[in-house]
This record gives sequence, structure tokens and C-alpha cells, in this order.
Amino acid sequence: MKPPIPADEKRRLHVLWQYDVLDTVPEEVFDDLTELAAHICEAPIALITLVDEKRQWFKSKVGLTVAETSRDVSFCGHAIAQSELFIVADATQDERFADNPLVTSEPGIRFYAGAPLITPDGHALGTLCVIDKVPRELRPDQKNALRVLARHVMTQLELRRRSRELMNVHKQSAKMQSKLEQARADLAKVRRGLRSQKVRRKAAPRRKSKQLRRR
Repeated sequence: MKPPIPADEKRRLHVLWQYDVLDTVPEEVFDDLTELAAHICEAPIALITLVDEKRQWFKSKVGLTVAETSRDVSFCGHAIAQSELFIVADATQDERFADNPLVTSEPGIRFYAGAPLITPDGHALGTLCVIDKVPRELRPDQKNALRVLARHVMTQLELRRRSRELMNVHKQSAKMQSKLEQARADLAKVRRGLRSQKVRRKAAPRRKSKQLRRR
């Protein structure tokens, strides 16, 4: 079963692209959070996923080598359709996933738990999720930890975005300052030229007067 399309999909994608994080290189702060999620939840696989128009891309991953999968077969595509934890205890017993290629072949998903990464204005960009190859559940403390870690992931994404925006503002400010200084230099040059013209105009009648007196 394909994941449902969120009601805010158009706006959600626009916000996702604003974060400018898709297809970026690994970053230690996100890898640390993914490692922590895997450790706390005792899961062999943990991912930070971002759900694009046609794919789910992994910003950080533990236990997988692939960089992305199709959105049509993604568990995270289902997870972003709700605001709470999305848990599948045994994918082989869930009609939504029993025939999913991620279940019937590698990596052989049985258990999935994903906490949506929700922006300050309420858009789910992806998930922090943990995956296991055996059916299971999370303890209450593990569920709470996954929620907390997902909020930390979103905080880091927000800080990353704000830092990039601030950097762009500084670049634009430097460009404007450079243009302003150039404009001032050009204006000073024009003023010097005007003063020079005035001096020549004043000097011209004097030279003519001297020539007449000599005659």
C-alpha cells in the first residue's frame, strides 16, 4: 500500500526545500543522534529520513548502506501523515506492508518505529526512525526517548537553516557595502571632475584679458 499524501503536501515540500538539506554530506551532529537512537532503542538500524516528492532520502543512517529508497515503498511516508509515533510491530502481519519489497527482501524489515520531524509551523519533513529484523515493541522509556531525539534532530535542522540564512545575509550585506563604497568613489571622482572644470572656466577669461591688454 502506497503511503498517503499529506493534506499540506505542496506547502510541506516547499518548506522542506527551504531547509536546503537534501543530498548534503553527512554531518556529525546528525550521526550522533542517529547512533543514540539505535543504542537506546536497541535497534540494528536507525535513520534520519527526509521525504521528498518521490523518495525518502537518508540524512544519517546506521545499519544501512543505501542513501535513499522510493517513497512509494517507504514506511516513513506513512509516518509523516501523523504527528505521533508511527509503530509497526510486525510488518509481515500488517496488510499495508506485508508485500512491501523492503519487507520481503533486503533489509527484511519486521519492526519499525518512526517519530516525525515536525517544523515549528507544523509540517512533517521526515522521521527519526528505528528498524529491526524481528517483530518487537518499544518500551515506554524508549518511545519517549525517540520523541525527544526527533525534536533534537528538528532543532539541529532549524539551526542549520538559520545559520545558512544568516550567512547569506552577511554575504548580501558585504556585496551592498562594496557597491556603496564603489558608488561613493565614483561620486567623488565626478565631483573632482566638476571642480576641475570650474577652475578651467574661471582661468579662461583671465587668459583672454591678458591677451587683450598685450594688444
